[in-house]
Amino acid sequence: MMRRILQTAVALVLACGLNAHGADGSATHKSVRLLFAGDVVLDDHAGTAITRGGDPFADFASLFAGADIRLANLECVVATTGTPADKNYTFRAHPRVLAVLKHHFDAVALANNHSGDYGREAFSEMLNLLKQANLGEFGGGHNLAQAHTPLILERKGLRIALLGYSEFMPRSFEADFDAPGVAWSEDEQVRSDIHKARTVYRADIVIPVMHWGWENEPTANTRQRQLARLMLDAGADAVIGGHPHVTQDIENYDGKPIVYSVGNFVMKETDNANQRRGWVLELEIDKTGVQALRTHMASIDMDGIPSRDRTTTSPCWRRGQNGLQACTSD
Repeated sequence: MMRRILQTAVALVLACGLNAHGADGSATHKSVRLLFAGDVVLDDHAGTAITRGGDPFADFASLFAGADIRLANLECVVATTGTPADKNYTFRAHPRVLAVLKHHFDAVALANNHSGDYGREAFSEMLNLLKQANLGEFGGGHNLAQAHTPLILERKGLRIALLGYSEFMPRSFEADFDAPGVAWSEDEQVRSDIHKARTVYRADIVIPVMHWGWENEPTANTRQRQLARLMLDAGADAVIGGHPHVTQDIENYDGKPIVYSVGNFVMKETDNANQRRGWVLELEIDKTGVQALRTHMASIDMDGIPSRDRTTTSPCWRRGQNGLQACTSD
């Protein structure tokens, strides 16, 4: 009897050990799947479709549903107030779109060159509406301090800090010490924000999301590369970018990925075929950093609605591989 009890106890100890360690005795970590979709504008056909009960994200619904964290760049203001800025394109969506956004996404990036299209009043209204909808946001705030405060999302015991920055004019959209707006990417401030995310907010993983670069350029410019490496050297685990409206190159820097631009996602205002192809980025993350990435191709129609392209190959990577591979979406 005593022998059977001892055998059972040993088996339990071994089972517990295997839960914490791999077969070779090395530590294992629970992984989190994070998705990031590019520029989303909901003021035109997409907004009208939502009004009529449609869903511009429908073809990606199953992909989003299977992820632990779902993010997108909200390239418009969601509000009913404000006056349009003096610029070529201004985007404002009705608050009714928030229910659909909330269904598919956990948070949105606000640091871009269109979230301030209708002024500070509309931006402040959007912040309040997002809070009411229980939809997270980062890269913006009611004041400068809030705009530079990371959004912390915790999944499977992993604390992930999200920071957002714009580096494309107009800089008048930037938050002030007592006025709402977006975060701007001053190098020393970015370093400080990343350090604070680690030390004050106790983040295991830090991911800055950038709005930068030149439109229609397929490769990142010198400034993008300099800033991305600065962020990783400061302690970030990956950098995700957008704004060029086309996909750009992906770089592996000291084992950490830089995705310079994921391109568009829901966007009617396009003027060439490359702008109508984008990526939904998927990162596999654990406490040691990004273990793998893959890109899911989006084909965007003339109304700005994306559909999944499951046949065209796009970049993928797993830690330990020498370079990027080509994969198709599941």
